[in-house]
Amino acid sequence: MTYCVGLCLKDGLVFLSDTRTNAGVDQIGTFRKMSLFQKDKDRFFTLMSAGNLAITQAVKEILLQGELLNGKNLWNVESTHDAAAVIGDAIKQVYDRDHKSLEKAGIDFNCNLIFGGQIKGERPRLFNIYSAGNFIEATPETCYFQIGESKYGKPILDRVITFDTPLNLATKCALISMDSTLNSNISVGLPLDLLVYEKNSLQASKLVTMDESNPYFQMIHQLWGEKLRSAFNSIAEPSWSGTTPSRSIASPAKKMGAVPIHRNSNAVKKAAAPAKTTAKTTAKSIPKKKVVAKAKR
Repeated sequence: MTYCVGLCLKDGLVFLSDTRTNAGVDQIGTFRKMSLFQKDKDRFFTLMSAGNLAITQAVKEILLQGELLNGKNLWNVESTHDAAAVIGDAIKQVYDRDHKSLEKAGIDFNCNLIFGGQIKGERPRLFNIYSAGNFIEATPETCYFQIGESKYGKPILDRVITFDTPLNLATKCALISMDSTLNSNISVGLPLDLLVYEKNSLQASKLVTMDESNPYFQMIHQLWGEKLRSAFNSIAEPSWSGTTPSRSIASPAKKMGAVPIHRNSNAVKKAAAPAKTTAKTTAKSIPKKKVVAKAKR
């Protein structure tokens, strides 16, 4: 599996991906999920992938070679939206070529991509592209996308990230999101690829590959666990007696009653057991054995 997260913020973009692939407990590999595309201070794009590795690699190769059937590619489109459409077309091209053989093998056509960047004269943009080649764009209200094992790292993003979050704080939040995922799912693993793209730079502003020896990520991993435990311990325990109103957990809900308890009542008569019948055997009911006397010689 994998985990990737992309954030579209007022000051730029943040991309973070792991590098683990998993085809079973005995088939674990390391493959980079992040790809970068740059053209002479004119455009800069980042692509992160999850899903079937063969499919995502085929899509990437089409993008690198510019081999789309309609003649468009990442290097000649006029907008980032059109670039996302190019990637969708590349997915469809791979689907048309491979889906029948995949179906025969019982394999789903599965890929999920995060794509973002900027073309000169435009604002930075971020897209989530699906297996069908269609896509959605991030907005100030929904300013991040996740692919892969997303559930473990989502809570911190929901609580912290807004469109106005500074890039440095967003980077810290993305790394905490990744650490939570690494801690809970062995199908996601180090090293990590991190890119912080500053608006209008049209280049990889801050790019690093991090492993377990990275001092900042070590600090994140240690402190986040400690701070969570500290925050947990600082919260008062619930009061069932009601003596402390602020901590009373027994205060009933206003719109719904308590869960009913079904009891075994003596008023409910047990089903009567069927009466036992004792059948008397009579002489008539027992068949008589015929005795045949042997003739004496």
